[in-house]
Amino acid sequence: MQLTVLPSSITASPLAEGKLVDRLGRGVGYLRLSLTKACSMRCTYCRPERIASIRGEPTLTPDEIQRLVEHLADRHGLTKVRLTGGDPTSRRELTEIIRRVAGVDGVRDVAMTTNGLTLVRRAREYRDAGLRRINISLDTLHPQRFAALTGVDGLERVLRGLDAARDAGLWPIRLNTVVVRGQNEKDLPDLVRFAAANDYEARFIELMPMGPLASSWKQRYVPEADMRSILDPIIRSWTPIEQGHDAARRYRVRLDDGAEAVIGFITPMSCNFCAACNRIRIAADGRLYPCLMDKPAGSILEALRREFDPDLLDAILAQGLEQKREEHPHDGYAVMTHIGG
Repeated sequence: MQLTVLPSSITASPLAEGKLVDRLGRGVGYLRLSLTKACSMRCTYCRPERIASIRGEPTLTPDEIQRLVEHLADRHGLTKVRLTGGDPTSRRELTEIIRRVAGVDGVRDVAMTTNGLTLVRRAREYRDAGLRRINISLDTLHPQRFAALTGVDGLERVLRGLDAARDAGLWPIRLNTVVVRGQNEKDLPDLVRFAAANDYEARFIELMPMGPLASSWKQRYVPEADMRSILDPIIRSWTPIEQGHDAARRYRVRLDDGAEAVIGFITPMSCNFCAACNRIRIAADGRLYPCLMDKPAGSILEALRREFDPDLLDAILAQGLEQKREEHPHDGYAVMTHIGG
């Protein structure tokens, strides 16, 4: 398929066999879609103390989201969508959005990343709408440290939300932990034991130089090697799991008490996974981010609003992918709550 040269001066290369492919030949089959900048937590590594109001800002509607996903699935072979934020549960139309995305032919995997605070009330509703998997942020199991890290005294609510997600049939459940030196690096063993006891997967994420801790990143950053050193006293064996397109370097581990768990390390700084990247990000306001750490590359709103223009949408997507770098820049451009992790 040859894309149209548009009067807006946007031009695009042909898309390889109908699929989205960047200039290095990396195919895209995975959309990470942020639904909102809003979040009921104020995590120290994610959200600045003061954040501009989101009122009045353009936000993709459920109709536009469905149109986008249908187009990507039908024309470009999209199979996987992850809903992010901010926190997607802050979006009042979330259940409707899940239902629409899950109903698109070709989309086999609808997942969500959330802070977990409202899952105790809504997990089954989301599952019934078509959500299949869930990642829940959990940076510590200690209530005081949890409150200090997130700005919310909500650990018990998150733990009840985990139970509700399991009971609803959302599976597998992955625990996302951003590791920050001086705050929660010593909590990793407790989190692994908790994951093993409940058959969750623990995912430890290296702090990136973006957002409110960018200026102190060097002092707060904990690389994978240090995380493993912290965990080694409780782990008897590490067995690698094939990575594929997964951002995490995953291991099946046996603990000192005989229990087993799966641990993933997401290592954008010490050992990036850019060569296997198969994703594209679209923010709630329609801005296209070919890379989490890079600047936005245009907006898809013009193509989705009023009369849907599929060729214009393809041109915007293709131009954005042309700008995707071989490796992500060292310093991030956006605030995480704006773009989705």
